[in-house]
Amino acid sequence: MTRYSVFAIAREAMRQHSGWTRAWASPEPKPHYDVIIVGAGGHGLATAYYLGKNFGITNVAIIEKGWLGGGNTGRNTTIIRSNYLQDPSAAIYEKARSLYEGLSQDLNYNVMFSPRGVMMLAQTEHEIRGYKRTEMANKLQGVETRWIGPAEVKRLVPIMNIDGPRYPVLGALWQARGGTARHDAVAWGYARACSDMGMHVIQNCEVTGIESVGGKVSAVQTTKGTIGCGKLGLVVAGHSGHLAAMAGFRLPIESVALQAMVSEPIKPCMDVVVMANTVHGYMSQSDKGEMVIGGGADHFNNYTQRGSWQHIEETTRALIETFPMLSRLKMLRQWGGIVDMTGDRSPIISKTPLGNTFINCGWGTGGFKAIPGSGWAMAEMIAKGEPGPLAAEFSMYRFREGKFIDESVAAGVAH
Repeated sequence: MTRYSVFAIAREAMRQHSGWTRAWASPEPKPHYDVIIVGAGGHGLATAYYLGKNFGITNVAIIEKGWLGGGNTGRNTTIIRSNYLQDPSAAIYEKARSLYEGLSQDLNYNVMFSPRGVMMLAQTEHEIRGYKRTEMANKLQGVETRWIGPAEVKRLVPIMNIDGPRYPVLGALWQARGGTARHDAVAWGYARACSDMGMHVIQNCEVTGIESVGGKVSAVQTTKGTIGCGKLGLVVAGHSGHLAAMAGFRLPIESVALQAMVSEPIKPCMDVVVMANTVHGYMSQSDKGEMVIGGGADHFNNYTQRGSWQHIEETTRALIETFPMLSRLKMLRQWGGIVDMTGDRSPIISKTPLGNTFINCGWGTGGFKAIPGSGWAMAEMIAKGEPGPLAAEFSMYRFREGKFIDESVAAGVAH
């Protein structure tokens, strides 16, 4: 693999860029792998990468039914934060956020991580109490957040109307080291690093069945033939229930569409991420100048990857109250991603009833921000056969035992 550097750019410029190689290979599948990861999105690729980096397991295939990063990884709003209330959530999201800080150097690929800061607006007295509680919890967890008043909110985001007619801004929970990253670059960087370690990234290869012998997984049936494996990781977001059924078990999740949109590009006017639960919308500005806007998930189960007029109207109406300047912008495009929601709005990183089969799902609306931490925890569980400290509390069996990790406020509304 060619190492990217300023010297490589200069060298290739001198020879008309004829020496660049493909970022990752596209091999045909082998008859057998030590580990197969189903799902070549951010979480699946990160799992494979940390299997190789942390445990030296490189006889790995990452199988994707479509194109690499074509699912939720390429259909989100790129927000990265770790200011969650519950200890297990804060631990894995803070691990992810800290890994994002050095991810470009680690992968030798610019993921465009931008620690611009994330603020979660409080527009009711109830939210003030909730966010101050989260601030205290974050201090105990070692997560850097603080409560800021309306004046500082206005200083950080001058275009915001803090005296809204329905819901004035009363303050915000501020995480200065949160921010955004380029979603496609995260997937591409991990794929390039995996390929460099000798792993196989196999696209356009849909799993159609899962085989087992003696209660343990033995192979997966795909549109490119049957491929044997010693261990299997299912990391397919909204399609997790479908794959789990192939493996012979059910999951406590439901799949819905989560929508977002971007405006036409404008001059820089906002250099932080703003999230607002009460009016239900969130926004940041991309490097190209587009206002990246998101809202809620659909209220009914579906597998669509497009938006709906209802949520476009609701989200636009909500944000225009807080950002009146939005009313003059034109929408450039919209999209939807299929997210899998658990009852407590926390993920599942777990062993399954089928031996040597592990699952990572249920991230709901907060999957992108967790990619490095999720991959780290999933890789540890696959390599050792048991969940490590980061994944231990996220077992699929917690719902049967009543051990919920309730993040319905932190993860279920604003993203």
